[in-house]
Amino acid sequence: MATWRELVTFIKQSYKVTREEPEEIRIRLRFRKDDEEPERTQLVVIAREVLDKREEWVQIATPFARIDEVDVRAVLEEIGHTTVVGGCVVMGDYLVLRHSLPLINLDINEFTDPLELVTGAAETLEEEFTGRDDY
Repeated sequence: MATWRELVTFIKQSYKVTREEPEEIRIRLRFRKDDEEPERTQLVVIAREVLDKREEWVQIATPFARIDEVDVRAVLEEIGHTTVVGGCVVMGDYLVLRHSLPLINLDINEFTDPLELVTGAAETLEEEFTGRDDY
């Protein structure tokens, strides 16, 4: 996979798309720890980014809390101890876990593994720090 169009085609075939724009596609992933737990979901924004006006990258971003509703230092400490892929950023009023990958020569596992790791970590952070399933 080497182009944005090819990645979008893969995403549309593999995931439930909730919104699509020329440079961005949104999906919703579902999580269930066991049959007795209610299903939880996580919104994921996958966007095409161009670095230095020449290199195409894909960014995976998923919000998990409003910054005014959590102890940001505690969130960052938790991410530092438990998260392997992705970093936390502030986007507007939200804390977002995100990860970026170069599109050129991107293998499918180089996309799906970080997608699942970032989204799963954000879901866990959301549950731990907000106790809700808003995103």
